[in-house]
Amino acid sequence: MTKEELLARLNDIEWNDFEVKEASGGLPKSMWETVSAFSNTAGGWIVLGAKEKKTGEGSEFIVSGVPNPEQMEQDIVTTLRSRTKFNAPILCKALRYNIDEKCVLVFEIPLSPHRPVAIKSNGEVYIRTGSGDTLATDMEVDAIVRDASFGSKSEMEVPGSDFDDINLDSIASYRSYLRDFNRPLSYPTLNDEEFCRKLNIVLSSGKLSYGSLLMFGKRESVLGVLSNFWIDYMEVPGDSYATASQRYTYRMPEQENIWESFQLIMHRLRNFVDAPYIEGPDIFGVEDNSQLFCLREGLVNFCAHSDYFASAHPTIRVFDDRIVMQNPGRFILAADEFRSRILSIPRNPGIIRLFRHPRLSENAGYGIDKILGWKKLTGKTVTFESDMLISTVTYPLSATKGLRNVGENNGENGENNDENKVLDIIRKTPSITQPQIAAHTGFSTRKVNRLISSLRGKDKIIRIGKTKGGHWEIND
Repeated sequence: MTKEELLARLNDIEWNDFEVKEASGGLPKSMWETVSAFSNTAGGWIVLGAKEKKTGEGSEFIVSGVPNPEQMEQDIVTTLRSRTKFNAPILCKALRYNIDEKCVLVFEIPLSPHRPVAIKSNGEVYIRTGSGDTLATDMEVDAIVRDASFGSKSEMEVPGSDFDDINLDSIASYRSYLRDFNRPLSYPTLNDEEFCRKLNIVLSSGKLSYGSLLMFGKRESVLGVLSNFWIDYMEVPGDSYATASQRYTYRMPEQENIWESFQLIMHRLRNFVDAPYIEGPDIFGVEDNSQLFCLREGLVNFCAHSDYFASAHPTIRVFDDRIVMQNPGRFILAADEFRSRILSIPRNPGIIRLFRHPRLSENAGYGIDKILGWKKLTGKTVTFESDMLISTVTYPLSATKGLRNVGENNGENGENNDENKVLDIIRKTPSITQPQIAAHTGFSTRKVNRLISSLRGKDKIIRIGKTKGGHWEIND
């Protein structure tokens, strides 16, 4: 930080990573609380030797200087490095400036790799909220611990897991996407287990990572290690819960895994935005720079950045005027850094890699420009908000399309005409597979299996030939 940058910040007291303390009578008691907060949240700067003065228009800072700056600097640096005050060493950067012939000390406190950083005398852990320090709750401390393993937790092996924990219907659907959009990675000559090993879905040890299990696992296997797993998608007929004519018009049933959830959510979102459909290979839609294309990039990053080890669920709410994607876990960087950096460091690297293979996300996760392209398409700006526990991305809508009762329902509204939808698809493309039907309709693979079994039981369809190379015939 240069002297000019320091002065500029002193004239703007709204910086969240900037704390000014007078220190004219020695080291202020709140110094250690701020050190803990910066160490646990996102790092920041502590300035000693300035004081706030209230004015009629607000506040301004006046440089007061510090006594014995050399000794104070040495004492603070030694204390931070020695573990006498905190449970972990803090390697800060110390700077000294002369302003109006007065000495100002500045300490850059980094985000600690040893979080949570607590004050040893009382065990208290602080976080930064806005421009102040706040004593962390138990839930926030838990979130700090998980953040300390950011980018690695989901890559760890799941004890006792193996290939049998994989949902093969999900793999079949995924391989279908690869055949259409990234054929070299489809490995058509490999069986499912060989395929999963080739793409590191199954690790060299024979086990699954948490990310692989979340992405493609059987529901019972996922819940066996992450009992709280659930992506909660809901369509609310109003601009808030309070104004809604009913609680919801559609709520997504709990799905097997992330991949199944992603497909169904994309199918539902198509009803609320401009989404031109162009026939592609095997009836897949080819998206251009449409609103749905922006949302697809956003949904991929939503799935890749969620803290699945938290007690809260990832949620998506479609209101009349906006789509709100809310995730457990904070953004690792401030919103103004998103354009250049945030999506290059996903919380779950393995998950975003698996989305990238069928080209459902930008290379290396750099899809923020696609998300921000929402403003060009709609005239409205996507907003990003975050605290220690929750991150929220909001996509404003011009208007919904009024198709809230389309598609698969959760039991309250019933399953209307779903068998007829499947029949129509088979009639147009007799060679279609069940995973492709799931991808086209947005239904879960389990539901497609159920509908196909029902249609077969009613003698409405028969299968001619094997799964590969065969076709359906309809008995009208």
